[in-house]
Amino acid sequence: MRILLQRVASARVDIAKQTVGEIQQGLLLLAGFGKLDQTLFEDNALEPVLEKASNKLVNMRVFSNQKGKLDFSVLEKEGDILLIPQFTLFGKSEKGRRPDFTDAMHPEVAKLAFERFHQCLEVKLGKPVPTGVFGADMVVSLVNDGPFTLQLTF
Repeated sequence: MRILLQRVASARVDIAKQTVGEIQQGLLLLAGFGKLDQTLFEDNALEPVLEKASNKLVNMRVFSNQKGKLDFSVLEKEGDILLIPQFTLFGKSEKGRRPDFTDAMHPEVAKLAFERFHQCLEVKLGKPVPTGVFGADMVVSLVNDGPFTLQLTF
């Protein structure tokens, strides 16, 4: 699983010009699942990875104190999380001019993994986590705070 984390002052996701998810201060998480995740999913071994990732994400100290030191998590800041499915995180561009997405998890399985990850995040955060819609053409808007962006692999 790959996560692109962005600390945001605000973020939202629109589908067909309708807002389907929106947050204020918090984290925008773009989440993608790969073929290795699919093997884990099929062996019923992905659950611990999702639990570990969701726990890490809500507790990671990515918000600054008054001195600029990263001391607070989204949980401690009582911030929000917007979760967006993003299979293109598994894109490769070594050959040719068109990205290759063959390392991404099969869409039907990825949707189930994404939904389970969403549930884990809601439990760990202790409140609803708005999401984009799996497989939809989405427009994601954000005001990056920092900017602060991390690429994480679980």
